[in-house]
Amino acid sequence: MRVLHVVTLHTPTHDFGGPTRVALGLSQELRAKGVDARIATLGDGFTGPLPAEVEGVPAHLHQARHVLPAFEVSGITSPGLLLRARRMARSADIVHVHLMRDLITLPFAMIALAAGVPLVVQTHGMIDPTDKRFAKAVDVLGLKRVLRRADAILHLTAEERDGVQAVVPGTPLRTFHRLVNGVALQERRPPRGDRPPTVLYLARVQQRKRPEDFVSAIPTVLATHPDARFVLAGPDTGGLTGPLRELAARLGVSAALRCVGALGHEQVLDQLRRSDVYVLPSVVEPFAVSVLEAMSVGLPVVVTRTGGLSPDVAAAGAGRLTDSRPDADNGPLIGRAILELLDPAANQEASDAAWRLSRDRFSIGAVADTLLEVYEGVRA
Repeated sequence: MRVLHVVTLHTPTHDFGGPTRVALGLSQELRAKGVDARIATLGDGFTGPLPAEVEGVPAHLHQARHVLPAFEVSGITSPGLLLRARRMARSADIVHVHLMRDLITLPFAMIALAAGVPLVVQTHGMIDPTDKRFAKAVDVLGLKRVLRRADAILHLTAEERDGVQAVVPGTPLRTFHRLVNGVALQERRPPRGDRPPTVLYLARVQQRKRPEDFVSAIPTVLATHPDARFVLAGPDTGGLTGPLRELAARLGVSAALRCVGALGHEQVLDQLRRSDVYVLPSVVEPFAVSVLEAMSVGLPVVVTRTGGLSPDVAAAGAGRLTDSRPDADNGPLIGRAILELLDPAANQEASDAAWRLSRDRFSIGAVADTLLEVYEGVRA
């Protein structure tokens, strides 16, 4: 079987985060199961020629053109990639589009439909009703047609499914399939030993993920663990690193905070293993791959109750949940949750639970098996 995954963007620093990470993980596992899985995407930020493969997956990368800079990642495209899209689609048995309102995945999905190739779309929590004029125009011009005609629509949660359905009111969509995100089980992190405790934020540094709550939690933790260290890692897509440093200075905790920027995938795993608690204070997070990666090495997590993974974390005892209050100072709440997990016994218990949860519920092998069942149903 030949499967072409289409995702918007790949950069050396993984600026686009979850959708690209999911597309790569699925493609790697599918290839391990004998499927000829490939990726088509835009490349940006490379100093030399665009790579012909990414992490072992053959890739059709075309240079991103920023034609609508105000729309950020939704405003990038490549005429060259779209000119080749029909031929690429017809060479595949399945076209799997990681869909958003943009100038690459949506046109590619429409081209696949016109070519008569079975189409699977995965929305990653990015498609829901909107009042924005540009997005509503996109819906009319193509998104609604893609959703109505797709052979399968993959969703993470019931809330995401309902949001996608609400984009096309009056037309019941009958091709939904639940597919959770998955990760490869990793070597577990070693015991902390005598080193100071390390608390980690590792995700895109953007307002929606509320990294300021991570910084605001530092004083609460330092009051009990004055030697604790806090690492803020991830691509800064919102220009927030400077203001976060200023916040740390106002709180008098600058010495405890390191801002390390974007990390490669192996660096991500290394940093996770050298940490004691992972924190993601997002107000809304459909199904964070970064949380799954943390748990895959046995790292306990602090997440908000509104995250898609939060019920699983709570049920397994893999970390702590905090309230999500977008207009409040959540730092003390998060700080107290971190302190609970820095207790050695509690940390070990949550670490064991996180690793088991990753292995039993969210292994990439089981997710790929479910996806193959969807593919076979679509082909039939």
